[in-house]
Amino acid sequence: MADWRSIGRLGWGLGLVLVALLALAAWLVWPAPAVPVLLLQARELVHSVVVTATVQAQHRANVGAQIAGKVQSVEVAEGERFQAGQVLLRLEDNEARAAWAAAEQAVRQAELKQRQWREVQAPAARANEQQALANLNQARAQWMRQQTLFGQGFIGQAALDEATRAFAALQAQFSVAQAQRQAHDESGLEQQMAQSARLLAHANAQAAQARLSYTTLRAAFEGRVISRHVEPGDTVQPGKTLLMLAPIGQTELVAQIDERHLSLLRVGLPAVASADAFAKQRFTAQVSAIAPAVDAQRGSVQVKLRVASPPDYLRQDMTVSVEIEVGKQAAALAVPLEAVHESETDHPWVWRITSASRLERVPVSLGLRSADWVQLTSGVAAADTLLSSSAAGLRDGQRVRPRQP
Repeated sequence: MADWRSIGRLGWGLGLVLVALLALAAWLVWPAPAVPVLLLQARELVHSVVVTATVQAQHRANVGAQIAGKVQSVEVAEGERFQAGQVLLRLEDNEARAAWAAAEQAVRQAELKQRQWREVQAPAARANEQQALANLNQARAQWMRQQTLFGQGFIGQAALDEATRAFAALQAQFSVAQAQRQAHDESGLEQQMAQSARLLAHANAQAAQARLSYTTLRAAFEGRVISRHVEPGDTVQPGKTLLMLAPIGQTELVAQIDERHLSLLRVGLPAVASADAFAKQRFTAQVSAIAPAVDAQRGSVQVKLRVASPPDYLRQDMTVSVEIEVGKQAAALAVPLEAVHESETDHPWVWRITSASRLERVPVSLGLRSADWVQLTSGVAAADTLLSSSAAGLRDGQRVRPRQP
């Protein structure tokens, strides 16, 4: 009976060993999962910040009328390109044109009046003065003779008084003629009044001409019409925006960048941009301005990028994707970002393949980042084999079959 028990225990032990051997054989024979790997080696890595920006002109001009009036015609359409000096809009100008014609006529009248003073009134005043002086001299001589005759007793007091009154009257006439001549001199009152009237008429004419010019809106620069808010027949008032214009050749990209990237930014950094609708047509830009203040509500800073040669497909307020190059390293140990686990935490790690084709979880430190790649600064070395992408269901120490891309 004891022999049978011993035989049973031996058989049971042999069965367990057999099961273990079969399990080991199955584990060794069972195919390991194939995983994509890469050989870690130095490569150039560009650190970039990717943001969304809008296309804007360096400045925009809101064009409106300077006077109230009715729109006669609008010469440009939305999106149309125009040249400097080109007519953009016309207002009805009948009243302004009539006022200008009347002001021009007033100028001609003032000039004729000044000519009349120079050619008629001034010479007449000088002649009157000379005649009055001659009459005065004659009256003075007659008065002096009468005084002599009166002293000799040849005439009476009445004759002397008559000569005295005549002499006094001619003295008064000469004073008036002299005053009139002085008024008509080059620096006299009449000349100043005529000159003032002519200048006032010219000023009124210039004002009328300016008001007439306000009925025609012309472009101050070459550009493109961004928006149009007026149609023929509209009655417009000063200060109302009728057309929004943008100059040609001064395109900017305006982006709001998270303030955590502020330390990486500086004026002059190169960038590459593209629009979703033209993803293959990339163009270059350069950081031209960084706002001095951070938007407290959004936690972002405004950054402007100048586009030296904007492509034809760019439109105002178009959304584009911008990659700003903030750093570069010629020889960096870098892997695709998807190969790093928990990359946004303080403890990132990667899967390394050992010489025995087993997985090893390795903590790493991260350095420069590009859009798709990240630098590993510690934990690994050149020529290490790493998993090139994340995969679910893997465990530390698991045997795998490396698969080269």
